[in-house]
Amino acid sequence: MKLMVFDVGGTEIKYSVMDEQFHMTDAGSTPTPTESLPVFLDTLHRLYLPHRDQVEGIALSLPGIVDMDRGVVNGGGALTYNWKQPVGPMLSELCGCPVHIANDGKCAALAELEAGSLKGCRNASVFLIGTGVGGGLVIDGKIVQGRHFTAGEYSFVLTDPDHWKSIHDMMGSTCSTTGLLNLYRAMKGLPEDEPINGKQLFERYHKGEAEARDAVQEFSHMVALQIFNLTVLLDLEKVAIGGGISRQPALIDTIRARVQDVFENGPSVLCGASFPPPEVIPCRFSSEANQVGAYLFYRK
Repeated sequence: MKLMVFDVGGTEIKYSVMDEQFHMTDAGSTPTPTESLPVFLDTLHRLYLPHRDQVEGIALSLPGIVDMDRGVVNGGGALTYNWKQPVGPMLSELCGCPVHIANDGKCAALAELEAGSLKGCRNASVFLIGTGVGGGLVIDGKIVQGRHFTAGEYSFVLTDPDHWKSIHDMMGSTCSTTGLLNLYRAMKGLPEDEPINGKQLFERYHKGEAEARDAVQEFSHMVALQIFNLTVLLDLEKVAIGGGISRQPALIDTIRARVQDVFENGPSVLCGASFPPPEVIPCRFSSEANQVGAYLFYRK
């Protein structure tokens, strides 16, 4: 079975025609529309049309709290025009084919559980570092959805008790690529709107720039603290790091080192508590995990 698969992020939409072996053909990307839901749906429709005779339907990974049963985005995520909208049924009507939509973090978790880095795990997690933070939880060998489809929504975890009403003090703001870049700008004394992306930051990191290295260290420590918290709650065996930035081995290595430090030297040790650290690994499917998971959810 071949499907048209879309991975909608806050910055770009990645797409491909995917088969049962997860082979991707006619793959590409386009900027994510910022204007409105009709423009968003029209963009997907135009990308789908050249392949409509090749595929049986559309599998869609996207940010937000997604009611997979009804195809509705209940809120959250960077694309505010999707909030409370039946994105799945609307796209199905427009394209004239079956459409299944799912949360991006849960898509990545399903991909890694069934065919990737988390295969065989009982309790594990996917931590997607992108425009926000995507999450997916594996508990007792199954993807956790929750009654309201909110399980694993790490982005909304509050990180500052003194500023808990601010959107800037949620995990999605501090532990995302956006957060890393904001941290770097602050360390460099750059304007908040100074254009820079993750690739450029790591180019400076590998050239030995002090601020780039300090930003990656501090950012990795913040991610490590959240991995510790999740492990205390869920006894995680593995945490798979995904998102485009996960292609940077230096980031994975630094997060892994900071996780080890938190587990060996954190306050829990002083209390005599022993929490075995989870293995920190990159997602097998890297930035393609969302597309693979969307395919698998459609097939279920």
